[in-house]
Amino acid sequence: MEPTTIREGYLVKKGTVLNSWKVVWVVLADDAIEFYKKKTDNSPKGMIPLKGATLTSPCQDFTKRTLVFKVSTAKNQGHFFQATHLEERELWVKDIKRAITCLQGGKKFARKSTRRSIRLPENVNLSELYVLMKDQDKGVQELKVEKDKRLFNHCFTGNTVIDWLISEGKARNRPEGLMLATGLLNEGFLLPAGDVSKDGAEKGAECVFLDQTEALYYFADSGFFCEGYSSDEDVIMKEEFRGAIVKQGCLLKQGHRRKNWKVRKFILRDDPAYIHYYDPTKGEDNPLGSIHLRGSVVTAVECVPDAKRHEVDGNLFEIITSDEIHYYLQAATADERKDWIKAIQSVSKTGK
Repeated sequence: MEPTTIREGYLVKKGTVLNSWKVVWVVLADDAIEFYKKKTDNSPKGMIPLKGATLTSPCQDFTKRTLVFKVSTAKNQGHFFQATHLEERELWVKDIKRAITCLQGGKKFARKSTRRSIRLPENVNLSELYVLMKDQDKGVQELKVEKDKRLFNHCFTGNTVIDWLISEGKARNRPEGLMLATGLLNEGFLLPAGDVSKDGAEKGAECVFLDQTEALYYFADSGFFCEGYSSDEDVIMKEEFRGAIVKQGCLLKQGHRRKNWKVRKFILRDDPAYIHYYDPTKGEDNPLGSIHLRGSVVTAVECVPDAKRHEVDGNLFEIITSDEIHYYLQAATADERKDWIKAIQSVSKTGK
């Protein structure tokens, strides 16, 4: 009987021989994880058996990489994967854990209708707590904080988080609030911003979250960015990064010069309406490029000019900017293409 495909998509994977990180197409079946150099390849580059395997998430073996999880085989061979955003990691981790559990119990994989939660002592649900914290009206309010000639956007202080946890009845006192906040930090829901909070997170102390006004943090899927002042006019730069993140994930993009296709991480922001793309193996410090979406047109297409048919197959869409520059992209599935088109259309009409 053929294995059932549970989930598939792009992830960044650390090489088992070399230490380089590369984007691969990953297919999770009910008994193994296969990874391919390209989505269109017929044969996998490698296979990870899940019988007797264990999963570690979050994996904190790499201080400069977030959203990493580790799959260890029964023979103690470790495989490291990195997701592009928090929700993506949660979905992969949930399905891999369930596949391993089903193998151990001799059961067939079946998704539960409710989401499995990361739990702390006393059955604290960090996923639900994170959603409450992000509520625009009743949650932790995101601020612009000026510090050391830098402006931190969409962030908040450590003591603000503890104050909120106590005021909302999630913690009885500051030590208990610190425990919850540390759990959120360790699971990747909150991330450190600035030198103080980063130093606290990297020291490996019992409680890495800092209950301090000088310690800055931000939501993992927020529109956080840090910018400096221009040395001449004291003007804030990088206006296009100010918008809140609407959608993010990996897509195939056709290059303008060589017309070759490469996997890029895309982050869609509104007000101003921009979509930035990055090398998913190198983080989000320096985007490879951006597309100003105000007044743009996005549509599904069946083929792409100058593209070899074996390179791309289905789920294509095109963005035409107001100055008539064409961008050709490919989503992993038809539903994903539909979601991206809908999100870009909305932002292009409402964002500046």
